Amino acid sequence: MAINTMKCIHIGEMSGVVEARQTAMTLCEIQGFDAALSGKVAIIVTELATNLVKHAGGGDLLIRRYNEADRFGIECLALDRGPGIKDIGRCLQDGYSTGGSPGNGLGAVRRLASFFDLYSPPGKGAAFLAVIDGTSPAQESGPPHLVGPSPLGIGVVCLPAMPDEPCGDGWDIARLPGRTVILVVDGLGHGLEASEVPREAIDIFRKNPTVEPTEILKLLHASLRSTRGGAVAVTVIDERNGTVRFAGAGNISGQIISSSGTRSMVSLNGTAGVEIRKFQEFTYPWGPEAVLVLQSDGLTSHWNMEDYPGLLKKHPALIAGVLYRDHTRGRDDVTVLVVKKVGGNT
Repeated sequence: MAINTMKCIHIGEMSGVVEARQTAMTLCEIQGFDAALSGKVAIIVTELATNLVKHAGGGDLLIRRYNEADRFGIECLALDRGPGIKDIGRCLQDGYSTGGSPGNGLGAVRRLASFFDLYSPPGKGAAFLAVIDGTSPAQESGPPHLVGPSPLGIGVVCLPAMPDEPCGDGWDIARLPGRTVILVVDGLGHGLEASEVPREAIDIFRKNPTVEPTEILKLLHASLRSTRGGAVAVTVIDERNGTVRFAGAGNISGQIISSSGTRSMVSLNGTAGVEIRKFQEFTYPWGPEAVLVLQSDGLTSHWNMEDYPGLLKKHPALIAGVLYRDHTRGRDDVTVLVVKKVGGNT
């Protein structure tokens, strides 16, 4: 099971670098990182935040802590709409820094991180991902490595409409033998009352991860009657059978993207905890190169992956980050969750 929290810090000037570093150190303390790992996180966050100010005119730094059965750590996403990177190879050289930053640039970020990746098409901004895994300390030399033993990697952005209020969106994931079960929930409205919906839904989900999707949906519907209710979707990726099974009520959208095209998954009308007239599961094919994207309505539905050449080959956290950067509505809680097979040169 996953336990995840995410913070978003807008970096518009150098004072934002200090805030980002302080936020990261708080999360490191919560995670129980030792001084060495915390020091690596501090350098990585400082470099990424400084890069946003000096080379992109500002941007957002998303910091997420994650706890799963087999790993825990800190994940950093730096997102900007600047000019992008003209010479990626040179910028990733260890010690190269055009801004004179203390850690000597993106080369230091790549060296210190357990996993590092970036996406920066010409003239379309940049997105950087750095993962610091607490169960598998970062290598001091050699190429970055992927974290976690599961062949399916996840990337997620889940943030409230207002930075200082609780989030009405939520998600969770259960990794079972041969399959991955995913919950996405969007409480009606936003703020404190809305945040009660995902808390209750996640509690029920964690007690019933092996139940079929429609049965989980029925349990959620019954349990959420004590709340204002919300949109809910349960997805099961069955790697043994090569299928995705999906049961949803409300406007949680799902797409499966592969070489054969994009397939939208069907979520029926209704609001869990209020009224659902029909419970039904839909099954779709899942291939080794498929990418699953789940989103709440805090993200617009008008994006097209063809506008992002090469993005599907990147880590799922980068895919989620880029979609959030370019398509968040900005006036509602937002979740975008991406699942794909990881390994090799992801």
